[in-house]
Amino acid sequence: MATLITPTAAVCISQNHLSLDEIIAVARHGQSVALSADEEFRRRISRSREALEHKLAAGEVVYGVNTGFGGNARYVIPSDELAHHQQNLLEFLSCGVGEPLPEEAVRAAILLRANALARGFSAVRLVVIERLLDLLNHRITPVVPRFGSVGASGDLCPSAYITRVMAGRGEAFYKGCRVPAAEALHNEGIERLRLEAKEGLALLNGTTVMTGVGSIVVDEAAYLFRLSLGALAMAAEALGSSPDYYHPAIHMAKHHPGQLAVAEMLNSLLFDSKLAVPLDEIRGRVQEANRRANGSNGSHGVAAADESIQSPYSLRCAPQGLGPMQETLEQCRTVIEREANSVNDNPLIDPAADRVYHTGNFYGAHIARAMDGLKLDLANLANWLHSLMALLMDDRFSNGLPPSLSPHVGVYQGFKGMQIVHTSLVTAMRHWCAPSLIHTLPTEQYNQDIVSLGTHSALTAMDVVRLLRSAVAITLLSTAQAIDLRQGGGRLGAGTGPIYRTIRAVSAFVEADRALDRDIAAVSGLIDGREIPVLKG
Repeated sequence: MATLITPTAAVCISQNHLSLDEIIAVARHGQSVALSADEEFRRRISRSREALEHKLAAGEVVYGVNTGFGGNARYVIPSDELAHHQQNLLEFLSCGVGEPLPEEAVRAAILLRANALARGFSAVRLVVIERLLDLLNHRITPVVPRFGSVGASGDLCPSAYITRVMAGRGEAFYKGCRVPAAEALHNEGIERLRLEAKEGLALLNGTTVMTGVGSIVVDEAAYLFRLSLGALAMAAEALGSSPDYYHPAIHMAKHHPGQLAVAEMLNSLLFDSKLAVPLDEIRGRVQEANRRANGSNGSHGVAAADESIQSPYSLRCAPQGLGPMQETLEQCRTVIEREANSVNDNPLIDPAADRVYHTGNFYGAHIARAMDGLKLDLANLANWLHSLMALLMDDRFSNGLPPSLSPHVGVYQGFKGMQIVHTSLVTAMRHWCAPSLIHTLPTEQYNQDIVSLGTHSALTAMDVVRLLRSAVAITLLSTAQAIDLRQGGGRLGAGTGPIYRTIRAVSAFVEADRALDRDIAAVSGLIDGREIPVLKG
């Protein structure tokens, strides 16, 4: 049957490249997808299939089509077993374990597999790509276990679970329930796919699961990064720090574009703030304290002011310390988009050159390296938030705020428990940020003697992002509490004010101790729904 396209269809698989924004629109927001009707585009896909069929008819040996897989490549398969050979891939690779991947990650993977096959090097029939789009457009999401891929020969095991659903086997999430795949396909009038020569390998061989997960990670990490800068700006206001640390002249002198971008965002967040204090005003108060201490007798002894003319590093050095993450996010977006638009299965059938290329484009090192690097930045951002929490909670450093942000110290403990949970989250993030790429082990009869573990990199980055979401929620609740203790809700900056008001719409000021787990969940829900306003990076 024809792929269902709604009137709002905006994402088209064509000769053009998919962007990360388009991937997220399909994966997270259910945007429908169409395969371009351009005749030459479709002919390119078909010509790759025809080239393979000619080679098979001429008796040419093609890896994975009429040979065994991986370490069994030396075994030649009889021509009457070629279709069964592809279908059998779905059996021996359906041995994944663990909780199912998030539906949005699987939807991203389906889109990217369709896009890769549409490049015209994979020798599949058009109907194979159309079935993938049917899953997306009819909201049938395969149940895919978390563990099973080593990121070499691509995401074989998780991709087998996606392909099984197209064939009417396995399970899928459909209309809010976990149902047999055959039931979901039947209800939507979708014919089961019967794989032919090469098609199983083309569907299973590739980097699209790790890239799909990576797409979700980069999108959420970018939002959390900008929201964390909002929390940092609110902390600067609550602590009476200065916006002058973010003056462009400072950061232009060091040249790093990420540093400049972070400084610009912090300046925008704090614009028109009545709580952040210009350094000239702080310097004036320090000088006045010195004059009072020394009196009018002209002596010049050592005097101690109530405040320092410099804030701690977590406030003063934010552009320098967090600027690298801004650059990492931009680099990760580039890597994701390159991989998303790549041809990443094996072998490749090039109809123009009439050649079969036995290749390793399925190897996931670029995704692994990008995700491992991003994990370090996520952990560094978590450390930064942890330092802000420490300043807010300790009256030795909080510039007059009460201990643990309690309005009634001693009787009530305020945010003491929140800080402990925050520390727990940050230490877990630091534990999970270890790189995956370097932990290769030989597998699969020593054919896959070195593997990328790109899917592990992407999934552990997703784990870190989810913990960071809760840590950011706690930081936002803490900064809102500190702002209220200053009676500063009406004196916030142009960017911090909307953030504060959004938090206060779901969580009231903590006057007396109460359970705050629901408050954390409420703010985390706002974060998940992108409902807290942030500046564009």
